[in-house]
Parts: sequence; structure tokens; C-alpha cells
Amino acid sequence: MPRSVFLPLGTHELHVTEWGDVSNPAFVMWHGLARNGRDFDELARAFASEYFVICPDTIGRGLSSWAVDPDREYTLPNYARLAGAMLDHYGKNDAIWLGTSMGGQIGMTLAAATDRVSALIINDIGPMVPDAALDRIVTYSSELPVFSRVSEAEAWLREVYTPFGPADDPFWARMAEASVRRCADGQLTLHYDPRIIDVLNADRESTDLWDIYDSLQVSTHVLRGRSSDLLTEDIASEMLTRGPRPEITVFDEAGHAPSLTRASDAALISNIVSQLAG
Repeated sequence: MPRSVFLPLGTHELHVTEWGDVSNPAFVMWHGLARNGRDFDELARAFASEYFVICPDTIGRGLSSWAVDPDREYTLPNYARLAGAMLDHYGKNDAIWLGTSMGGQIGMTLAAATDRVSALIINDIGPMVPDAALDRIVTYSSELPVFSRVSEAEAWLREVYTPFGPADDPFWARMAEASVRRCADGQLTLHYDPRIIDVLNADRESTDLWDIYDSLQVSTHVLRGRSSDLLTEDIASEMLTRGPRPEITVFDEAGHAPSLTRASDAALISNIVSQLAG
């Protein structure tokens, strides 16, 4: 069963969902921009017997603390620093890293600056993000929606995150429960600090990570949703010839980003981990 813990890391409290025995090798699963660590419940459960699986809520999301200085704290270098502090807390020198979208960017940033990522799986993000995709993200994320019932939130999430691809009903129900918080008036909204979108929109150049990507020495595998507007076919093709020169697995039924919730997804990730470790 998962454990919900709160790590005191500097001025922040990082919420982490832990799976498995802490003495096992570490496997970090880091979520996307406006999501949280509960997105990985199915995948984490599948690996919990072999690994110590760590699923954080990035600061400003889920149950983690919010920034006092968003322009400095809601940045990839700071997220990578907190990731390193998290591994220090657990006494882990390194970890396998699977990152969805922003989580993949954090993994690249940490791996380029340290030797703490032993294998890197990037889920549907590249070293650059097209402006049209950023525009879409800003449009749906900058203003928090308001719901009167959790069922309304679930319906909204099912529509907005249709590109996740096929997922069972329990995933969407859990996603809704883990994604909402009550407001002062008793209504519901999504569980993230909207300033994360303001920071991203004001500094779009921060998503250009080609120099970081080109410096990667870690064994890497990339996952891509075939209809993704973030990791386009052109960007993915360029990734094949640069940096770690990863293999790429394409999910035909997904866009941005494959949910990785099915048993077949866990089997695929297990095979990828074995290949990268070998």
C-alpha cells in the first residue's frame, strides 16, 4: 500500500507518495506541469515489489507547499535541486527516473548536472516545446475552473486530458479526487498554484533545453503519443540523432501524454528499464 509523507526540504514541505521498501533501488516517477504524483498509482503499484517508488507532488501542486518567490522557485533548476534534496533525504545516491512532460524536463536537468539519474525515461516531452502547444497549455491552465461536485471535476478532467489515451474508470475517479481542493466558499477547484502558469508563460525560453539534452550521458528512452502537440514528430526525429540518441516508443492511441495506467504499459516500462540497465 502507498504511504503519504511530507518531507521538510529547506523552506518547502514536499509531499511524496511512497511505494515499496525504502531499502530497494529508487525509482522516481515525476508528473507533468499541473498534475501531481498520484497520476502514477497504477504504474507505481506494479513496480513496488522490486523498487522503492517515489512519486512527489512538485511544489505548487497537490499537497506540497507553494512558493513565496514564484519567479525563482517555479523553475526547472529549482525543481532539480529539490529532487536532489529528496534523494538525499532517502539516502539514495541515484535513481531510475520516469518523468511525464515537465517531469521529463526535470529529469533531463538533474541528469545533466549530476550523476544521480541512472536511467532516464522521458514521457512525451522534448528539449523544446512548440509555441502552439504552450498557448494551449496556458489557455486551459491559467484560470482555475470551479466545480460544485467532484463528478463535475471528473467530467472536466476526462475532456481536457483526453490525449492521455485509454484509461479505466477508476483512474479518472482517482484523478478527480486527487486533483481538487475546497475553496473558501465551499466550491471545488484544481489543486495547484496558478502562478506556475504565469511563470512559464513569462519565460518561454526556459523550455529550450537542447544544450542540456545534448550533454546527457545517461541511458535514455523516450515515450511519445502519436498525436502529441508537445513532442512532435519533427522534434522526436531530431532527438534520435542528438544527445543520448534514445530509442522512442510511440503510443498510437495517445497524444500528450500517455497515461501509463494499463498492465501493458507497466510491462513495457519494465522492459525499457531492463534494456536501459543492461
